[in-house]
Amino acid sequence: MSLKKWFAEKWVNIGKKKNGSFAPCGRPKAKLSSKGYPKCVPASKAASMSPSEIKSAVTRKRAKKQGVKGKPTMVKTDAPNRSKPSR
Repeated sequence: MSLKKWFAEKWVNIGKKKNGSFAPCGRPKAKLSSKGYPKCVPASKAASMSPSEIKSAVTRKRAKKQGVKGKPTMVKTDAPNRSKPSR
């Protein structure tokens, strides 16, 4: 994917729904808000995620310490595969 296409995509916050659809990415007055940080993904990715995948991604994002040294905190959207140990 090119950087130009990446910037052109519509990004949404999967942690919050507004009128039945996902809210736009970002949040106004972030320093004044006590709510969790947004977990943003492209709208096409959000549409293909199941409710449990969305919940997992948002939970992992909010579990991490946010804004360390003024930098945004990044977490993977997809949960890591947990393989069972072989016997």
